[in-house]
Parts: sequence; C-alpha cells; structure tokens
Amino acid sequence: MNQFDLKDNIAVITGASQGFGYSIAKRLQKSGAKIINIDKDSTATAEAISKKEISYLDIYEIDITSFDKVKQTLDSIIDKYYKIDIFVNNAGIAGPSFKTWEYPNQDWEDVINIDLNGTFNCCKAVVPYMIKKNYGRIVNVASIAGKEGNPNASAYSAAKAGVIALTKSLGKELAEFNIAVNCVTPAAAKTKIFDQISQEHIDYMLSKIPRNRFVKVDELAAMVAWMVSSENSFTTGAVFDISGGRATY
Repeated sequence: MNQFDLKDNIAVITGASQGFGYSIAKRLQKSGAKIINIDKDSTATAEAISKKEISYLDIYEIDITSFDKVKQTLDSIIDKYYKIDIFVNNAGIAGPSFKTWEYPNQDWEDVINIDLNGTFNCCKAVVPYMIKKNYGRIVNVASIAGKEGNPNASAYSAAKAGVIALTKSLGKELAEFNIAVNCVTPAAAKTKIFDQISQEHIDYMLSKIPRNRFVKVDELAAMVAWMVSSENSFTTGAVFDISGGRATY
C-alpha cells in the first residue's frame, strides 16, 4: 500500500461509520491522520467503534442539513484541536427508485438536502478556518450519476451533479490559497446504500461499467488518500473519475 504523509493532520469525514467514509477514514489513519467522524447514524457508529479498526479522535452525531449545527460542531473542533487540515464530504443517501414524474416530493427534498445542501453547509463552515491557516484539502464524494444521470434516480443524479459544480466553483474561489478542492465520481459499490435502491437499478448500474464489477471501497480510499495529501499541491476544482471506464471525462 502506498503511503502519504498525513502525520498529525486533523481529518474530518462525514459519514465515516460505514461504506466509503469508513474505508477512507481507515486509510487516512494508516497514513497518520487523526480522524473526526460526523455521522448522525448512532447504530452505524457503534458498529464502527466495535470493529476497533479506527481510533476516532472524536465523534459528532449531528444532522448536516442544519448549517447552524455544522458551524457549532466545527467551532468545537477548532476550539479543541485548533485546526482542520482535511475535510471529506462523504455522507449521503441514494433515495428511492422512481420515474422523475412519479418521484415523491419529500424524498426529493431529503436527497437534495443531505447530498447537496449538506455538502454545501460543510464547505461553507470549514473554508474560513482553512483560509486563516492558508492550508486545506477538501474532497467531495459525488457519483458517476452526477455526470451521466441515472434513470429512476433523478434526485440523486441532480444532487451529485450539484456537488460536482459546487466543487468546481469553490476550487476556483480558493485557487489563490494553498487549499485544494476536488471531488470523486465513483461507480456504485456494494455498501449499505444498496439497501435503499431496487435490484433492477443495481443491475442497470453494473451493466454500464466496462470493468464489469462494482468499485471497491478501498480503491476509492486509495485515490482520496493522495487527494487530501500535501503532494496534491496544484490540482483543484477537478473531478476524479473512478467508474471502471463508464464515463472517462
């Protein structure tokens, strides 16, 4: 395993109790980072702690759709640890599978609020601290759905497309600082998010991947490890594809 020097970096990861977030947290910890988990799923967090693979520096159970709660949490982190070097916006939901004209309004709002607005809230709250230090690495976990648009997943596709655009805007706004803002667009992985979607939709996603398999969580974590390191000193506002050849642009 390639190692990047993240010694003494404070890394805040949303949704670090399972799936992509858990794997990213484990990988960054192996490179020396200290992990702070923001995850409102107390059951998943308890399960993550029981595995004893990650020694979380701190855990906050909050709803990232509330900017005030996010801001208060980051204020607390700064008060205790004085800095945030890395922020990974990973928390998200898939939402149900419906045609756009049949999509329940409340489900639409829930997906947009968590996947897009939650990412915006976290970026808005953390950036001022990074500007003061003139250093930071932000990675937003988007999706291949945000590039191509998946049928029967209009809310998720729209939210992730928004995350991509947000990343590009913020990366350009922060280009004068030593702050890199990038996103990843993974294909689907076999995580608990599969429990939220239909088998028909799962089969559809697999059929679109030239490598004919789903991405592994450790593969995404390996890419993110470089993206949050100081070695990523020039790239910002970029979209890193990890879709198994599905969308190479």
